[in-house]
Amino acid sequence: MAGEERPLAVLLQALQGLAPKGFQEFKKKLSKVHVEGEWNIPKDLLAKAAHPCALVSCMGKNYSEGAALDVAIGLLEEMNQRDLAEKLLEEKVKEYRRKYRDHVVREFFRYKEVNSCLGENLSVSSRYADLTIARKPWSKHGGEHKAVGANHGCADASNGPATITVTAQTLFKPDKDGQTPQVVVLVGAPGMGKTMTVRKVMVEWVEGTFYTQFDYVFCIDCKDIAFTKEASVVDLISKCCPHKRMPVGKILDDQKKILFIFDGFEALGFSLVQPGDDLSSDPREKKPLQTTLMSLLKKTVLPESSLLITTRPTALQSLGRCLEGEHYAEILGFSAAMREEYFHRYFENDNKATVAFRFARGNKVLYSLCVIPVMSWTICTILEQELYKKKNLAECSKATTRMSVFYLSRLMKCRDRDNAQDLQQFLRKLCSLAAEGVWKHKVLFEEKEIKDRGLDQPDLLPLFLNEKISKKGVGHGNIYSFTHLHLQEFFAAMFYVLEDDEEMVSDSRALAKDVNMLLESYSESRKDLNLTVRFLFGLLSQKSIEYADETIGCRISSRAREDMLRWLQGRHRGISQPGQALKVTELDTFHFLFEMNDKSFVQSALSHFTDVDLQDIKLTLYDQMAFSFCIRQWAGLGCVTLRGCSFHQQEPREELAVSGPCSGASGAQGGPCPLAEWRQEEPQAPIHPLCQALRHLGSSLQALRLQWCGLSESCCAELAALLAQHPSLARLELGDGTLGDGGVRLLCEGLQQPGCRLRVLR
Repeated sequence: MAGEERPLAVLLQALQGLAPKGFQEFKKKLSKVHVEGEWNIPKDLLAKAAHPCALVSCMGKNYSEGAALDVAIGLLEEMNQRDLAEKLLEEKVKEYRRKYRDHVVREFFRYKEVNSCLGENLSVSSRYADLTIARKPWSKHGGEHKAVGANHGCADASNGPATITVTAQTLFKPDKDGQTPQVVVLVGAPGMGKTMTVRKVMVEWVEGTFYTQFDYVFCIDCKDIAFTKEASVVDLISKCCPHKRMPVGKILDDQKKILFIFDGFEALGFSLVQPGDDLSSDPREKKPLQTTLMSLLKKTVLPESSLLITTRPTALQSLGRCLEGEHYAEILGFSAAMREEYFHRYFENDNKATVAFRFARGNKVLYSLCVIPVMSWTICTILEQELYKKKNLAECSKATTRMSVFYLSRLMKCRDRDNAQDLQQFLRKLCSLAAEGVWKHKVLFEEKEIKDRGLDQPDLLPLFLNEKISKKGVGHGNIYSFTHLHLQEFFAAMFYVLEDDEEMVSDSRALAKDVNMLLESYSESRKDLNLTVRFLFGLLSQKSIEYADETIGCRISSRAREDMLRWLQGRHRGISQPGQALKVTELDTFHFLFEMNDKSFVQSALSHFTDVDLQDIKLTLYDQMAFSFCIRQWAGLGCVTLRGCSFHQQEPREELAVSGPCSGASGAQGGPCPLAEWRQEEPQAPIHPLCQALRHLGSSLQALRLQWCGLSESCCAELAALLAQHPSLARLELGDGTLGDGGVRLLCEGLQQPGCRLRVLR
């Protein structure tokens, strides 16, 4: 028999193993049994149960399955039928293990994602992508602590010879000395994938693919026990599975077969300092929760069991005081390969995933941020929305800034909206810290700086900053850093545009919000401010202003827009000679305007310029999108010169449309999928975005110079189409190309079209 019938079948075998006299003794003892919370068997029914099969049926109808086994085990032990009692006990343990595994399947195999449709649950196995996790022994010397939390989210496991790179499946693999750790502390900032990794561990255990050395893996969410005053180890185990009549003795008999997981240890919020004589050695003994946990950590109770603790860096100092011989593993994020893997797992469609990933990879900032799992999720979420709303991703022009604002909104959403004012004040102080750090080339901040600014708020600070122990030692305070350098630059840009409250205005120590100083410093010498300036433009787009107000509750001032417009209009004037056409010679101008995503602002910024002259640049997909967006709004553009520039080469899969009807909100009615705009019989030529933009209505382009750009035959079809359609293009220069005979023929065909106005071809 299988399932629920199996325990009763074993009970039947046990009763059939009794002699007739023993069977009658069993019935007599059963008539006197009173089971709390269960129906007691009426004596007349017992009298009619003349053989084991009838008695088992009677017990099954009046007792729950677990109660029937417990009663039988107790009676058989009283009768000194220990072999039969042991068989029933073994069956009870097997049945409990089966039910517990079923419970784990229900609790951990699927999860609800923040942006998923109502009622939609996602599979852990289908969504999880392996994280880069660096494991190294913990040293009691403060200088060694720098490896934990020190990488700012960068998936680089090169932390020295002691470092071992592990995965969710191999956290407990032996170290270089062949020693298998009993305790592993998994460290990561918010959004780095700690809880998802725990889910993956539970899935691997139930499926029997990894962690087979454990009969039981008990996962305790620390948020669920944070307000528990007293508990025993057995109480903690019982919280993991709702089934009653747990065979505690059998479970605890083999401690080596038990793994405890404490997820989100920082949520407990207490310091682990406990005198040794207060610790417990009895797993059934109720003690204050802190004492019970210390007993597990110090191995005074269940010393042979294993522990996996996940925590933010904030709890490391407390853990370090009470753990010995454990290993610390830091989640560094997604490797390059796993970033792409995650996109494919998110979209569950190779074509969609490829389009979205190429877009993200074409933007160096976004691609760098994708190392953080929650940022990969953020980017995928927004690109999925854009792919449904827009005709193609070229119109997703706010990418870098918008995704950072969306990420911030996700972090803030988990906080109490009733304390919105306190939260906004915290954000202003955080942005001030970020800006001062950017100006001073500073990415590490001492604990005193955090306290002086009023940022030492345990419910908010860990969302934005990593914490690690100073290399000078435990007594020298902690060191803090932003989760990623690009996020520090984003918050630095926010500093300049967030409206101040009275406290910030009156603070004489605060950094001056001088946008002109920021822009001029960038122009003159501080090229490291590029991304901060780019974020600044993005934050001042009208949609970013509205979105920040709606989702974060923060008001962004648009007063700086005029200063930024004047700066853009004047930054290239010194390069152009008197009497010559005004040229845009810096690609970043187009990046800034692209992030702003305001057509009228672009038109005003470029209205004084007639030429663009770029040299020796490898144009990524993001570069081309920014350039093309600006060209479409640039009515006075007369000449485009690109010397020694190369173009991002799109791969064939990148331009494939999604086959079949769209899923999701836009495709629910069976309408055409917006991704159909990406369908091409062949991969598009590298210069397709440029030529497409130059064909816009109202273009007054007269000269196009693509010199030493390595153009191939595949580009000539695009150029021929441009020649045939452009009403004012009179000069085309293609020096040092590899056009080939076929390319030349295509150009000749374009020259013969009636719409061609070309006068000079070189």
